[in-house]
Amino acid sequence: MRKLTTLAVTGALFFGGMGAAVAGGWSPVPTLKTTGAVFVDGAYKWEPKGKNHGGFHFKGNLADAKKGDGNNVYMQVRVEGYSWNRLNGKQGKTVHLDKIVYDGAAQYTRKAWIRTCRDRGSLHPDNCSYTKRYAR
Repeated sequence: MRKLTTLAVTGALFFGGMGAAVAGGWSPVPTLKTTGAVFVDGAYKWEPKGKNHGGFHFKGNLADAKKGDGNNVYMQVRVEGYSWNRLNGKQGKTVHLDKIVYDGAAQYTRKAWIRTCRDRGSLHPDNCSYTKRYAR
């Protein structure tokens, strides 16, 4: 009987933990691409209030899709009330990003926007993917 009770309690804790993991887990970010730049294998999650500033947490791989064009790539991410954060990639390479963007004046962030861009220098305008918006 004792073994059965231990097994039942262990099972309840395991499946209860799985539910909590799914609730606070990662959601996919679709591939964000534009001429010369691509963000793949992306995911995001909203950090809970009191952890990592309650921010917008994202990760994925930013790649230079046109290695010979001489242009760099970057991500732009912003949260409600603030301007864009620029996260540079490396020309001709793929870099892994894992960042948290947050509103320092709030307990948690409610809205976020993300896009990938190609830096074409000062004479040409940069080109960016569509902007993906997320709300908590």
